[in-house]
Amino acid sequence: MWIWILMGGIFLLSMVVQNSLKSKFAKYSRVPLGVPMAGRDIASAMLQQNGCGDVQVTSVSGQLTDHFNPANRTVNLSEPVYGTNSIAAAAVAAHECGHAIQHKVGYSMLQLRTKMVPLVSFASNTIQWLLLAGIMVAQWTPIPLYIAIALFATTVAFSFVTLPVEVDASRRAIKWLEGSGIVNGEQLTYAKDALHAAAYTYVVAAIGSLATLLYYVAIIFGGRRR
Repeated sequence: MWIWILMGGIFLLSMVVQNSLKSKFAKYSRVPLGVPMAGRDIASAMLQQNGCGDVQVTSVSGQLTDHFNPANRTVNLSEPVYGTNSIAAAAVAAHECGHAIQHKVGYSMLQLRTKMVPLVSFASNTIQWLLLAGIMVAQWTPIPLYIAIALFATTVAFSFVTLPVEVDASRRAIKWLEGSGIVNGEQLTYAKDALHAAAYTYVVAAIGSLATLLYYVAIIFGGRRR
């Protein structure tokens, strides 16, 4: 019973955090900067000043789809961020540039996260089949289920490794935005609030992945004890 209560609580918390992020993004998207710079301008300036001039800034469709791609060295900004002059656009653009800077300086947690990507991708594509196979042969051997749990544990570890990567990118973003004079005073507080709201989504995701792992462990090992 406890695991169902935990899973339900995390699901509700996730909904609250996601709605809070969307609400704050919408709110701060209506607050203009004191300088005539859209998200793409913020990103270009931050990249240039941090020795990442070879990183391209591009626009991608969707909302909150912003990301840095180390494979082709691009900072990809969603349409509402790319061409908008706002606190939200500045915060998001600077955050993604924070990841580009991490890549340039060889930030250790980003390097670890990058090394984990192939294994996590393999695990994500394999776990469901191992679980299915494990259920079918459970009366003879638990090995497929144990392997599935081990693989899922790697995705949980990946979620927790992601946390310091995101927090550090936001720290770099705020430091640069403040140092450049693009945001200050109340606007700086707004930018921090927007990035903190985004960070909470990663925290909840990590806790949710851990809870799911515990759920699988309880189901598998609890069933075998019976």
